[in-house]
Amino acid sequence: MANKISLKDFTFFKDFSNEQANKIALLGKEEKYAAGTLLYQKGHPARSLYLIEEGKVALFMTTEMGTNKPPMQVTVDMITKGETMGWSAVVEPYIYTLAARCLDDTKFISFDAFQLRQLMDEDCALGFKIMQAIAKVISTRLTHTRIILVGERGLSALTDY
Repeated sequence: MANKISLKDFTFFKDFSNEQANKIALLGKEEKYAAGTLLYQKGHPARSLYLIEEGKVALFMTTEMGTNKPPMQVTVDMITKGETMGWSAVVEPYIYTLAARCLDDTKFISFDAFQLRQLMDEDCALGFKIMQAIAKVISTRLTHTRIILVGERGLSALTDY
């Protein structure tokens, strides 16, 4: 159970009632991973939604740069204390869209994807609230990806000469 810490302390849950946050907290469990741990890869089944209590995680993707060139790893976002990752746990097809690696020793509250989706089905108002929060996470991640893309396009234009 993750009720040692109030979920309301996390941005993801700021618009939830205390009752809603407490209901979800019953599903949470604490997990710790050492720096360097690969939590999941793009294409893996999304088994958990994570809140970071301590530490830092890089969300990244590997892209092919063409024949005879090594693949390039692109960091899409850095997730730190108080932030959420693993939104794919509640969005079909329930497959992670990025890879995640701990940059520091990291402590999480994790929520089992199946249990969370079951709770969302049983309590539609709570499910709607969760999906609103998930949409904010996705929107933020998309904004960060756009910034990276624009930066890389600008850099490539400068280095073509």
